Amino acid sequence: MKKKPRLSFWQIWNMSFGFLGIQFGFALQNANVSRIFETLGADVGNLSLYWLAAPVTGLIVQPIIGYYSDNTWCRLGRRRPYFLFGAIFASLALIIMPHSPVLWMAVGTLWIMDASINISMEPFRAFVGDMLPNEQRTKGFAMQSFFIGSGAVVASALPYMMSNWLGISNTAPEGEIPPSVKFSFYIGAFAFISAVIWTVIRSKEYTPEELKMYSEHKEDHKPEIKTDTASEIIKNKIAGNKNLLFGAVWIFAGLIFSALIWFFNLIPELYIFSFGISLFGIIKLIAGIYQKSGNSKKGIVVIINDFDHMPKTMVQLAFVQFFSWFALFAMWIYTTPAITEYFYHTTDPTSELYNKGADWVGICFAVYNGFAAIVAFLLPPLAKATNRKITHMISLIAGGLGLISLYFLNNPNTILISMLGVGLAWASILSMPYAILSGVLPAKKMGIYMGIFNFFIVIPQIVAAGILGFIVKNIFSSQSIYALILGGVSMFIAAALILFVKDVNE
Repeated sequence: MKKKPRLSFWQIWNMSFGFLGIQFGFALQNANVSRIFETLGADVGNLSLYWLAAPVTGLIVQPIIGYYSDNTWCRLGRRRPYFLFGAIFASLALIIMPHSPVLWMAVGTLWIMDASINISMEPFRAFVGDMLPNEQRTKGFAMQSFFIGSGAVVASALPYMMSNWLGISNTAPEGEIPPSVKFSFYIGAFAFISAVIWTVIRSKEYTPEELKMYSEHKEDHKPEIKTDTASEIIKNKIAGNKNLLFGAVWIFAGLIFSALIWFFNLIPELYIFSFGISLFGIIKLIAGIYQKSGNSKKGIVVIINDFDHMPKTMVQLAFVQFFSWFALFAMWIYTTPAITEYFYHTTDPTSELYNKGADWVGICFAVYNGFAAIVAFLLPPLAKATNRKITHMISLIAGGLGLISLYFLNNPNTILISMLGVGLAWASILSMPYAILSGVLPAKKMGIYMGIFNFFIVIPQIVAAGILGFIVKNIFSSQSIYALILGGVSMFIAAALILFVKDVNE
């Protein structure tokens, strides 16, 4: 086994540069999609449901892309074909989104956009694990955080710059998207495809043989096991029967849950969870059928088996991720209605005051992303002086304080101070969990496990989409500011849970 060579600063820069473009897409989406939905007639209580596209597409797309990118090798390499393919379709969706004439088209475009962004983004996480030795991975993920922050600064502020610097109108007739938002999405599409092409052209990848030679994980050096031996056939049948049994249990549980929702006339949003439970059971059943018939190499079987046998560190990080991303999703959905109502005292999307507040949300998001870009390079030294868990805990506490503090402010300018705490949390969320996780993953499964890890990003978002609308509407009397407070509390919980994670490289 040879040690993986260290890469130079500029090599790490080039392999991470594509994230600048990816974040242009995400930042424009996060800062403007609620605004677009409300402009097209969406009720604030239903915003979280319309946002389901983001987590659901991530849940489906990322493990599939992870599996196939682990098993791809062509002229463009292993991960880079997916960077490029996703960037092309995401850029097209960015151009189409602000021209949506009706709400359903905007929601549908969001699904396409999110699926495409996920195709590009998932292999970037595995790319760091592929190319960097363990001692450089924290720096590699920090570099990604820098580009994510940098791209989001510009992208989030684009509508504000268009209207305030270039004089492009930020208002439009009822049911139409303002020109300032349209031009911002055009620029975002160009930035997305350009940055990803830079990484595709300027980076190289190790061949599968080189990755195996450099791997420090014992699983990568195991000989290939034949699946047609008697012992493997028996093993597959036992595992297949187990998947069939648990698949049936999950389906039954989902049906019972659905029946209870219907019988007690509970909120319809709960069907999201009951259907999700049953769907997971169906996937387990399909995997079991394939496995019993000897098709243990099928992608669906591999994904389910790897999910069932996650490393202990990954399971522990899952709980941290759940509460971290629940908080972020609450912020992305409800910051625009919270700021426009709580600070600008309007809920009318056609009013100049509402659009001024919505533009200010873009500036707030630019500030937290900009601060994330600045502190991204300070996190590795802090992690070296303490450890990665303490660094992440401090960052999450700062993020929680930033969200909760909004309730106690009355001047929109002071929101920028709160966003500094959010920015520190964001920089850490994008780097520390992945740096901790990559140390326990085998190279040949880096992509699929990074995809599975994404479950614990998107599941909390689905939970948020399912319950936040009801909570905001019925418990908080449609006052969105309380959703941000709930997000702050969720970050505090994540900060406590990180202390229980085992970091094998401490």
